[in-house]
Amino acid sequence: MGEYHMDAVLGAVADPTRRAILDRLLRSDARVTDIASAFPISLNSTSKHIRVLERAELVTRTVHGREHVLSLRAEGLGEAMAWMQQYHAFWEQRLAALEEFVMHSTDAAPAEGEPTAESEPTAAGEPTAATNGAER
Repeated sequence: MGEYHMDAVLGAVADPTRRAILDRLLRSDARVTDIASAFPISLNSTSKHIRVLERAELVTRTVHGREHVLSLRAEGLGEAMAWMQQYHAFWEQRLAALEEFVMHSTDAAPAEGEPTAESEPTAAGEPTAATNGAER
């Protein structure tokens, strides 16, 4: 996928109205007028959204007389998802490393109320060297 096409796809799906149009077309093809009736915006505004989706090659239009029927072209979304997948793998690795760190840090930490090595008295009842050094 070229960089311009990727920009067009990501720009097209950035808008909630266009995502809703794609969601509707996921179920089945639909006439432009049927799509427009589902939104509280004018037919002209809906048509502008559809043109953005067409430029991004996410929607195709078939004309039958006066009826314009839209169909979903999901290939462009698949290419964008493949590009994003590399970032998903990156974050999965980072989160796994964080989980490993947290699990080992929790295992090594003393339980609440349990004395730590610095606060434990010596056999003679005197503070340890670590505590002594902190008091000076």
